[in-house]
Amino acid sequence: MKKLIILLWVSGIALGAGAAKKNAVPMPVMKADRMAVRAAIEDLMATYGDDYPNGRNYLKKLEGADDAQLEKVQREALAANPLISGQPILFVVRRQYKSDHHNTATLFQAGEINAHKYDPPGVLKMLDISNDWNVSTVFDPGPTGIARDPELSFDGGKIIFSMRKSIDDDYHIYEINIDGTGLRQLTFATGISDIDPFYLVDGSIAFSATREPKFCMCNRHIMANLFRMDADGANIHQIGKSTLFEGHGSLMPDGRILYDRWEYVDRNYGDAQGLWTVNPDGSNHAVFWGNNTASPGGVIDARIIPGTQLCLAIFGSCHDRPWGALAIIDRSKGVDGREPVVRTWPASAVELVKERIDKGYGFDHFKQVRPRYEDPYPLSEKYFLVSCMVGAGEQMGIYLVDTFGNEVLLHTEAPGCYDPMPIAPRTRPNMKPSLLDFSKDTGHFYVQNVYIGTHMEGVERGSIKYLRIVESPEKRNWTHGKWGGQGTQAPGMNWTNFESKRILGTVPVEADGSAYFEVPSDRFVFFQALDKDGMMVQSMRSGTIIMPGEVQGCIGCHENRVEDAPPVSGHNVLALKRPPSKLNGWFGEQRMFSYMSEVQPIFDKHCLKCHDFGKKGAQKLVLAGDRAVSFNASYIDLWAKGAITCVGAGPADTQPAYSWGSHPSKLIKVLREGHHKVTLSLEEMLRIVTWLDINAPYYPVYECAYPDNPCGRSPITAAQVKRVEELTGTKIVLNHRTAGGAQISFDRPVKSPCLTNLEKGSPEYNEALAIIEAGQAQLQKLPRADMDGFMPNPTDLKRIEKYQQRQKAEAKNRAVIRDGKKVYDQGFSASQ
Repeated sequence: MKKLIILLWVSGIALGAGAAKKNAVPMPVMKADRMAVRAAIEDLMATYGDDYPNGRNYLKKLEGADDAQLEKVQREALAANPLISGQPILFVVRRQYKSDHHNTATLFQAGEINAHKYDPPGVLKMLDISNDWNVSTVFDPGPTGIARDPELSFDGGKIIFSMRKSIDDDYHIYEINIDGTGLRQLTFATGISDIDPFYLVDGSIAFSATREPKFCMCNRHIMANLFRMDADGANIHQIGKSTLFEGHGSLMPDGRILYDRWEYVDRNYGDAQGLWTVNPDGSNHAVFWGNNTASPGGVIDARIIPGTQLCLAIFGSCHDRPWGALAIIDRSKGVDGREPVVRTWPASAVELVKERIDKGYGFDHFKQVRPRYEDPYPLSEKYFLVSCMVGAGEQMGIYLVDTFGNEVLLHTEAPGCYDPMPIAPRTRPNMKPSLLDFSKDTGHFYVQNVYIGTHMEGVERGSIKYLRIVESPEKRNWTHGKWGGQGTQAPGMNWTNFESKRILGTVPVEADGSAYFEVPSDRFVFFQALDKDGMMVQSMRSGTIIMPGEVQGCIGCHENRVEDAPPVSGHNVLALKRPPSKLNGWFGEQRMFSYMSEVQPIFDKHCLKCHDFGKKGAQKLVLAGDRAVSFNASYIDLWAKGAITCVGAGPADTQPAYSWGSHPSKLIKVLREGHHKVTLSLEEMLRIVTWLDINAPYYPVYECAYPDNPCGRSPITAAQVKRVEELTGTKIVLNHRTAGGAQISFDRPVKSPCLTNLEKGSPEYNEALAIIEAGQAQLQKLPRADMDGFMPNPTDLKRIEKYQQRQKAEAKNRAVIRDGKKVYDQGFSASQ
């Protein structure tokens, strides 16, 4: 049999061990390089000495090998690397996840939009190179089950993993001994998914879960956050609160968690997935790399390379599976852009790394990469395990990759091999103590100096007087109907960006640029620097989170996170010499921002003499509040005609100070200079200014009354919209690229601009008017979310109920932790 293996390998066919030996699989185009093989052998000899005893023999074989024999020598010599030959390799055999909306869409959770894409089986296996390349099964969940996301305990004796037994089951966390005995289920909650588990320093377990139900803002898919539990499954609680996805967590040498995070505030969806860190208790979430890099669209599945500060990760795409190029990042060279990218596989992939793209988007550029890599595991600073395409469609194999240029296929079998890692003890980092206090529901932020920052050019010291604190809540519902914003908004929320907003209040900035304030815990918030007139100078475009009792600080506004920061203490920071500022709301109590409630009444009061339908001023700008299919007339005109300058779902890179919001907007300039004797009160001006500064949102909530109709907001159906277009020869605004203003008025149907081209009383006019009047009647009976009396549809109410139940469970668990007791998921049995 050994002769057969050699002959097939030389002919360019790689055989996996065990069952894979029955089916030859074509190799990808990865030719062995003689100099690279020599360099690796010499390095292994120098590094491991007697633990790599056959090094000289391998060099002799290399000298005598012709081109046809080179790959055989490469595999034999490099597979003897003590990092993999001295212990078995754990891996998963499964199919590649089916293509879906985003690289995070691998859950296919029961009851969700893509549940039908669940594609079993998935089996835990072990490759033992030193035992004649033997492959054995560690755990098989059966033909309808998937075991995924394995991680090893520090002593190498146990595996923590996620498993789903069938399409009707949920992903739960399990633990098993490395010999396949002692299977134990740790999580039991129904209607949620628990994935990506890994051990923390004290033996507790962190993982990602959909236990706070929320959905992708740019589509309809279930998202996940970081959670933590005790080693026995007790006291599960949330440690991440961003509004989309937190996944692929791994433990860093200093005890922190490194994870990939997809979230966006006032920016495009596709290039907003980078690497972040957090303490194991959920405190101090911080950018690691790639948050403001336009390409790659996804920086995922990262691990710190042992003995270094370097990071090994996958550079992927937004609309793809969780694979792409393999990359090494040196964060000491920066937190964005190409310079910190030390190396990529394939080498050409580094050319796709772009911090900024002036035309179009780069979030899917890495879809062109071949071969594609997945699930990297660094063995040392020079040698890595990784899954990689083997040249047979989407089938993946286990490769040993090194920095000398070698890529050696160790094993493949259909349908594919994933998550390779050596079964061996590893160093346990130092424990990071928790500083949280679950008896509190607030935390404290401080900013040392708002004038320190990478994008604060032109901001004079002393000009910033306040910070505005804004919450960007999660999306708890979705619709089939959609608005074409910068991406799919389901339902429509704003012209291009995806978020709803809640202003929590403003706090003072001291003369030295410092601020210190209290914020409710577990809210996803961002800050805006304001001048003396309450106008935004600079804004965060990612969110931050404060945990109960946490004190968190930053140096400045978009500060450089690599360079040394000035020392800070309460003695030289003015804001820290006083109690923290309390949040004071915004013209009343804290509430979700609604354009119709907060802004439109100002236009109704001051502007409709000239800027109503059919009047002279409407030729330039309609400011009427009439509701159209998606938004209202004034909102559509203000955006479509460029009267406001907002970043919308803007680019990945940090924007300059004063570049968007109230300062550059034509609307504010006209109002401040005086417009036909229109005089606004201070409050009225601040309402419009604030609306622009928080990126001109429209709807206050994601819930809707018309989930199947256009935009998820229209009281008339898609067929009725199309019929109005046919009758009137106009285009109804259903996306932000449609030219023209609002064509329909459900408040005053006869004023609908689409009717102006028709002869009044004609059959076409009467039919179109009847459709619009039917929409008016429907809204009177069932108000939508920009109207008084709105009620969510029944499906939304069910999702809200589920969300509230999960929040009650979270509150209960935290109370138990506070009291020093234990609580488990319902269904847990201590006797299992």
